[in-house]
Amino acid sequence: MSDLLVYGAGTRYDGVSGTDRHMADRLSAFTDVLYVDPPRPVRSGLRDPETGQAGHVLRSVHAGLWRLSPVAPPAAYRRGVERVTATLARRAVRAAARRVGGAVTAVVVAGTTDLLDLAPRARTVRYLTDDLVAGASLIRMSAARLSAAERRMTSRADAVAVVSPDLVERLGREGRTAALVPNGCDVSAYRDIDQAALPADLPAELAATPAAGFVGHINARIDIALLEAVAATGAPLVLVGPRAGDYEPERWPRLLARPNVHWVGRKPYEELPSYLRVMDVGLTPYADSAFNRASFPLKTLEYLAAGRAAVSTDLPATAWLSAGPLIAVARTPADFAAAVTAGLGTPRTPALAEARRAFAARHDWNQRVRLLADLLGLEIREVAGR
Repeated sequence: MSDLLVYGAGTRYDGVSGTDRHMADRLSAFTDVLYVDPPRPVRSGLRDPETGQAGHVLRSVHAGLWRLSPVAPPAAYRRGVERVTATLARRAVRAAARRVGGAVTAVVVAGTTDLLDLAPRARTVRYLTDDLVAGASLIRMSAARLSAAERRMTSRADAVAVVSPDLVERLGREGRTAALVPNGCDVSAYRDIDQAALPADLPAELAATPAAGFVGHINARIDIALLEAVAATGAPLVLVGPRAGDYEPERWPRLLARPNVHWVGRKPYEELPSYLRVMDVGLTPYADSAFNRASFPLKTLEYLAAGRAAVSTDLPATAWLSAGPLIAVARTPADFAAAVTAGLGTPRTPALAEARRAFAARHDWNQRVRLLADLLGLEIREVAGR
């Protein structure tokens, strides 16, 4: 049997491409990986939405990477039921490991389902990719139960990794040592961005007009006042990503009613270069909240990897990057709009674009994954044939 790393994710593999998917993809260069989606309560349908299969679904993603989509009882994450959910998920994972012929030697838990006790001798890491307690309302779970679960898992795991310097400090105040494993970017994904196909659902003239843009989830994390301020300058504003149904029900339609604002909804990760091609300035318009201060936005580095300017609100993660003039930091809507205007007015010369890409390359996912692999005791080598 081959060694198998189980990655208990906080997001579905086929969701918006984030920390979990990037890490699992790259960990599969070191060892076989089983990516475990968050268990799906049966009330959402007995059949998997992607395959149409009933019950737990196991599928191969690519060489060395499998994906398990387990089902769970109704109300899977309520008090008492969450332990049943975790028990059933562990059974499903063990069965999946047998099917792929792997012996579980390492476990990463990034989601809320406790998979730490899968195998008695496996090396375990609790990986906090967000401050779930501070973001409890966003995921509609109890902050008290999330806090208790976090204490249980961080105390039992062999090592704890966190995504931001803010989380390192918070766990330190609670007497727990955490390794910083920040988010990264995929520089190679944007290597040919200026030759990417132009999006069919955006006005053709945007290809020749300086435009600002945002890529990501549009929800309570986003300060709509910042987007409104940018739109008020008259510059084209492109918004790419799914919107939470309850996000700004009155102000959001008014923003979209502006002729210079273009929202295209959710797009596959593979199509993002086309949309970033028409952007000259990428936006990270996060609200000032405990959840956001503990985050490490992927989008800021991805803008730089695409050779674009970046404007962000004042986040500890942005300060940690120490990118100097490559990332403009603004604290108010007026300052944010002014920084975007300045960025749009700065010619994107080959030298400037290359400086941005070179900075992003220092933070590529291939660098980040080695930090997590080291905590797991994985040998840093490429697996033959991958």
